[in-house]
Amino acid sequence: MPQQQYLVGLDIGSSYVRVVVGKIDEESKVPSIIGVSETPSSGIRKGVIIDIDEAVSTISQALEKVERMTGIAVTDATVAIGGAHISSVESHGVIAVSRADGEIMENDIIRVIDASQAISIPANREIIHVIPKNFVVDGQTGIKDPLGMTGIRLEVDTVIVQAAAPFIKNLTKAIQQAGIKINDMVLAPLAAAQAVLTKRQKELGVALVDLGGGTTGLVVFEEGQLLHTSVIPVGSAHITNDIAIGLRTSIETAEKVKQGYAHAIPREVNRSEEIDLSELDSSEEEHVSRHHVAEISEARLEEIFDLVNKELKTINRDGQLPAGVVFTGAGANLPGILELAKKQLRLPVQLGVPANVNTIIDRVEDPAYATAVGLVLWAFEYHHTNSKAPTFGLDIFQNAKLDPLKKLFKKFLP
Repeated sequence: MPQQQYLVGLDIGSSYVRVVVGKIDEESKVPSIIGVSETPSSGIRKGVIIDIDEAVSTISQALEKVERMTGIAVTDATVAIGGAHISSVESHGVIAVSRADGEIMENDIIRVIDASQAISIPANREIIHVIPKNFVVDGQTGIKDPLGMTGIRLEVDTVIVQAAAPFIKNLTKAIQQAGIKINDMVLAPLAAAQAVLTKRQKELGVALVDLGGGTTGLVVFEEGQLLHTSVIPVGSAHITNDIAIGLRTSIETAEKVKQGYAHAIPREVNRSEEIDLSELDSSEEEHVSRHHVAEISEARLEEIFDLVNKELKTINRDGQLPAGVVFTGAGANLPGILELAKKQLRLPVQLGVPANVNTIIDRVEDPAYATAVGLVLWAFEYHHTNSKAPTFGLDIFQNAKLDPLKKLFKKFLP
């Protein structure tokens, strides 16, 4: 598959594996989405591989579907990485400018970002992104791009995103066994942000909440910079589990109940309205209250939003993001979720759907596809900048620590 013509995003989630194929439109300079597919996940729990053989089978099925749809043999992809094992820390790097005349060159920027990685990392952790926030030149703070400036001392504040090395290796192995070469690994909520957030939202201050099946991803931007990232180990699949317990039914039936009848605001549901479970599962005979299902859904969503709010409190941004919260992920489609989130988070909220792409495929305009589409956009930027990778991520597959840092620090700068 010629990389210069087609771009593939592979989102391996706890509930579904989604694949999006984009084609470069040289005239509009915007990717055109020409194929999508999704397959129920197997062998994956809370964003991590728990059974490689089952995961390989699931990935292969999703790839076969999109290959039949597009007529393109997929051989490489940009891959999302998620899971509760993801964590981030802030770091600081300092160097002396190398040139005698004090002009800051690209190599100085690479060195100072590399210096910020000199932190203690456990042996079982890997760095997947090193993202610069701000530079400081001779005490002058708030500098976005120091290239070409003059100074003696160069500093940088970075956000270092780490992941558990065994989980990365398992994910890599499963994808490679499915016959796919990994071009880049991107933190899932960062990829979703690439698809749905605008530059203005990032400048004002915005949080993106990616409500997946097993986990909920969170990224916060302010002044155009990544401020915080976190992965919460609770997702929309927990709503399904709660419904299954509350109604004493199977997970499969509970999922159908959630998708067809759940609501985040119980008062919006008539107390007399009932759900005939026999219509969803022939082995069931009961009629259950839809209002009760809404109460179950509300309770779990309130817990998720409380956890999101705690993350915002750690960076003193709870209730203080002018652009509010943007929701993506399949769980964001639950009726009433935005109203509940607005109340719980005390912020403006909206549904995030993929933008900045051309497509005639209606399924793409769904929050569930935000991450996969974002991966295509991520790869698209890499294609047109002709650079090693569109992030400050370390190339853990080729042991090239510096190459991914070159030429692309502007990626996260306005």
